[in-house]
Amino acid sequence: MKILEFQKIDSTQKEALKRAKKKEKPWTVIVAKEQTQGMGRKKSFWFSPKGGLYFSVILPKSKIENIQILTFLAGLVVAETIKKSFHLEPFIKLPNDVYLEGKKICGIITENVVKENEVKCSVMGIGLNTNIEKFPKNLEKSATSLKIKLAKKVNNKKILKEILTRLQKMFNIINQ
Repeated sequence: MKILEFQKIDSTQKEALKRAKKKEKPWTVIVAKEQTQGMGRKKSFWFSPKGGLYFSVILPKSKIENIQILTFLAGLVVAETIKKSFHLEPFIKLPNDVYLEGKKICGIITENVVKENEVKCSVMGIGLNTNIEKFPKNLEKSATSLKIKLAKKVNNKKILKEILTRLQKMFNIINQ
């Protein structure tokens, strides 16, 4: 697994897609401490200040019939990581969000390039609110972070490693 770290980037997803189309190896991960144009599903804006965990993964080729479950799989992986690592009870809101106590803590986006019924590449982006202390007024009632819930800072590198390890295991299971 190759991890490329950026201090600030427009979007890890855009960078990963660009690299995937240029045949970057699967399991290359683009991580940023901050995004200026983070995006969610339907190209909605994802608040991505310093402190959060923002990354996109170039996935190995999937079978065409499996691409629709990739995002669900990631939601399961993120929820499991939060539950096992922090003893919190996350809720997966299909198709692509993870919530804690009614507030969004994670968003997931998967983009696939498919030509003639063959998956050329897939890129999965995950935005996890980890060490964000405060949200703008318009997000205060709908978003939260691990730091807010735990009243302490968490280790983004450790969480990233746990999510990627679980994601690889789940990916291998569905693509056997």
